[in-house]
Amino acid sequence: MSQFFFNQRTHLVSDVIDGTIIASPWNNLARLESDPAIRIVVRRDLNKNNVAVISGGGSGHEPAHVGFIGKGMLTAAVCGDVFASPSVDAVLTAIQAVTGEAGCLLIVKNYTGDRLNFGLAAEKARRLGYNVEMLIVGDDISLPDNKHPRGIAGTILVHKIAGYFAERGYNLATVLREAQYAANNTFSLGVALSSCHLPQETDAAPRHHPGHAELGMGIHGEPGASVIDTQNSAQVVNLMVDKLLAALPETGRLAVMINNLGGVSVAEMAIITRELASGLLHPRIDWLIGPASLVTALDMKGFSLTAIVLEESIEKALLTEVETSNWPTPVPPREISCVPSSQRSARVEFQPSANALVAGIVELITATLSDLESHLNALDAKVGDGDTGSTFAAGAREIAGLLQRQQLPLDDLATLFALIGERLTVVMGGSSGVLMSIFFTAAGQKLEQGADVAKALNTGLSQMKFYGGADEGDRTMIDALQPALTSLLTQPQNLQAAFDAAQAGAERTCLSSKANAGRASYLSSESLLGNMDPGAHAVAMVFKALAESELA
Repeated sequence: MSQFFFNQRTHLVSDVIDGTIIASPWNNLARLESDPAIRIVVRRDLNKNNVAVISGGGSGHEPAHVGFIGKGMLTAAVCGDVFASPSVDAVLTAIQAVTGEAGCLLIVKNYTGDRLNFGLAAEKARRLGYNVEMLIVGDDISLPDNKHPRGIAGTILVHKIAGYFAERGYNLATVLREAQYAANNTFSLGVALSSCHLPQETDAAPRHHPGHAELGMGIHGEPGASVIDTQNSAQVVNLMVDKLLAALPETGRLAVMINNLGGVSVAEMAIITRELASGLLHPRIDWLIGPASLVTALDMKGFSLTAIVLEESIEKALLTEVETSNWPTPVPPREISCVPSSQRSARVEFQPSANALVAGIVELITATLSDLESHLNALDAKVGDGDTGSTFAAGAREIAGLLQRQQLPLDDLATLFALIGERLTVVMGGSSGVLMSIFFTAAGQKLEQGADVAKALNTGLSQMKFYGGADEGDRTMIDALQPALTSLLTQPQNLQAAFDAAQAGAERTCLSSKANAGRASYLSSESLLGNMDPGAHAVAMVFKALAESELA
């Protein structure tokens, strides 16, 4: 089964183009009327007095190339099929459509199909009287001894330089010279954890090496130059930087582009940016471009780094604003700064104190929740996002650590509950942390007013229900917690009865085919029926541990 959303395979590229035009923020793109097999996008504000800058190639690299058409960059883009060069006729049609007396520059990535088809089109155009030059970009450094390095993400920077000089009315020789200088000083390297899916009716699984990464990736899903035995972000980025430094001149300021090859999450791209900004290349980086998806390989799980050596004209060209859909504004690397927190008054003030019984109970509960981590995660994976065990364990380990360091007010239950509520909302995260913090904070306030433990815990439960919006029967931890705490109101010392009530409540969640709160509320009845709520199970296991202990 295909891994892509699309209509008909034969219409895929045209549909991509249409969607890009529809969402263009500048409303400056248009399809060129021609044979349906020829797919060309041009600037609506075409000025034939300027040098035309034309690029293109196979589709599947979006936003390249259509996303870079507009004032200050490309004049037109010629779109081939997925990972396939456009035809000679398509390129020649584009040349004739946008080229005036100033001539045109074709910017081509160094792949055989693109070189041949764009090259033959250039020759035919010259025979028709057009002034045409062609620049071949080969920025890939993954194979240093390769006579024909591939053109990859760095091609976008060459588009930017050429577009800058063309927009300002420079002649074709100058535009070519400056773009060629940029191409000669642009160096790129890609890496990926897996290759890409192709938009066929039935997709083969992408190439993948568990625990490894492929270094030296192209932009068509082809194998990398080598396989490295790490997925660690710092190690991968440092290895790439070492190779870039070996290719770059020893001195010179740099702009560095961080390109998502299509399948890397925003979070991962941020981590990669952090690693780059703290590595050996950092002192030379004046400008960062991205992280962004600029030249992709469909959904390849990878990224590339491109460094361009700066001199005055290149820097000015890179920094000048353009009217295109996808060129990101370069920024200088920011320093990571911190400001002092002003949230001091809300902290719980306390003095550590000892109480052997309370210490034993705290130790037992925290150990129980820590030991349940894997089991609760497995339960949650069936009805949620698989992290309930880790969330509860994080809170338990925090409180256990405070206990071990003798930093708890064990002989002052009201303050102890308040402190636990404060720490849980910091370390547990998500809704579970907030709910448990509400529970203990409200219970602590009730204890401060003179209530006994059972009444205080039930008050905490009432506040949890009020703020959280869940109630007994909604398939949450409350299904076990409410019966147990209700039992303690009438039998404060009977922990076995509390456990029995909690366990019965937890088991009832297995029979429920609908959840009214939490992530499970978005699941179908088939996914829920027969699966116990992990929060309810955790509550029941805590009461079981207490009932079986000799602490009560």
